[in-house]
Amino acid sequence: MPDVIPKVVVVGRPNVGKSSLFNWLVGKRIAIEDPTAGVTRDRLVQRIELDGRIVDLVDTGGMGFDDPDGLTAKIDAQIESGLADAAIVVFVVEVRSGLLPADRDVAARLRRSGAGVLLVANKADDPKFDVQAHEFDALGFGEPLVVSVRQNRNRDDLIEAIVERLPEAWPEEAEQAELPEMKLAIVGRRNVGKSTFVNALAHEERVITSPIAGTTRDSVDVRFEVDGHSFMAIDTPGLRRAKSRKSDIDFYSTHRAQRSIRRADVVLLFFDASEPIGKVDKQLAEEVVEGAKPVVLVVNKWDLYAGGVPQKEWVEYLRETFRTMPWAPVEFVTATRGRNVKAVVDTAQRLFRQSRTRVPTAKLNSIVRASIEANQPPADPRGKPVRIFYATQVETAPPTIVLSTSAPKSVSEPYRRYLLGVLRKHTPFKEVPIKLLVRGRTAETPE
Repeated sequence: MPDVIPKVVVVGRPNVGKSSLFNWLVGKRIAIEDPTAGVTRDRLVQRIELDGRIVDLVDTGGMGFDDPDGLTAKIDAQIESGLADAAIVVFVVEVRSGLLPADRDVAARLRRSGAGVLLVANKADDPKFDVQAHEFDALGFGEPLVVSVRQNRNRDDLIEAIVERLPEAWPEEAEQAELPEMKLAIVGRRNVGKSTFVNALAHEERVITSPIAGTTRDSVDVRFEVDGHSFMAIDTPGLRRAKSRKSDIDFYSTHRAQRSIRRADVVLLFFDASEPIGKVDKQLAEEVVEGAKPVVLVVNKWDLYAGGVPQKEWVEYLRETFRTMPWAPVEFVTATRGRNVKAVVDTAQRLFRQSRTRVPTAKLNSIVRASIEANQPPADPRGKPVRIFYATQVETAPPTIVLSTSAPKSVSEPYRRYLLGVLRKHTPFKEVPIKLLVRGRTAETPE
């Protein structure tokens, strides 16, 4: 099905508050807000509802910014791609600084694009600035809509103006607006090839790639399809060690990578085949384990290493290093050539299904009874064996199993691990984390 969701693209010169306005409309802090020019590089896309219409809101980098890392052309290409798909362009200017030559340059570029433009004058924190906004009438896009993100001024007016300019809704719009069936967070330290992998999934240069560490600063959501199924890949900033974080941007990037893990259905934890596992890799693994997320360990750039060491040795290396996730599958890819990319998605789908499976209470209790017969629980403080009355699954994603026992505190950690091993062997949860909660006996028993 063609993409029928209209795209509302936010553009403007640097430091006019585009990312702040983007977050304001989304209702969450998605884009990094920082006074440093050029923070936003990639297109950030969020699917939101505005007065009953579903739109993809797109944040872009500042037009006319000369990137110090030599990425200006790539940032510019991202802006052009956004404009090419735009149903409406929200052109943001700043009241307090007045009309600048850079604003005129943006206006000229928008006229060449042919897109419909809504002119928005931001940072009018006080009504006294409203009159000054008429200076921007000279840009040729009509009277600007005056807003203040900081003071929450005229947000409803902005939404109304956007919706009025949207094209008529397609019948398929509501169907396509449904959330993707699986969200994949792609995480790893800097320069392991995460963005290259995302572009291989999307079959386009959807996010900027370069040899420069830290190219990706935001978490970037990218929709893609495999075998007719819709997915969302969340490309995340590469993490660096805490003592190496030198700026607010590093802090925000770290926070966003961690949040992306929390909102993902499945995590792809990336490694560089030519580099040893480091402290940042272990920190990320801890985040995944703490969040009880299904995870695929992905060894990228395998073409540079194949033949040097067998895959089996790399798997053993990962197993030895990450002992808290022995259940996690391992995949080897070459993202630059698209090798094994689909296999990774297929594996992630398998984990996604496992994590959402429910096991009937009767089957769980049969498994637990057999495990008790094979290995009795430890004794309680009075020397009596702990009694396990029943087990029931109370949640999915992650699968969460509650054991009702006579003495919860006496169920030792080794015995918990034993029960988890039995459950993993005899349930569908063979490659995903399982939460095992041990409780005292309640008045009610499960159905």
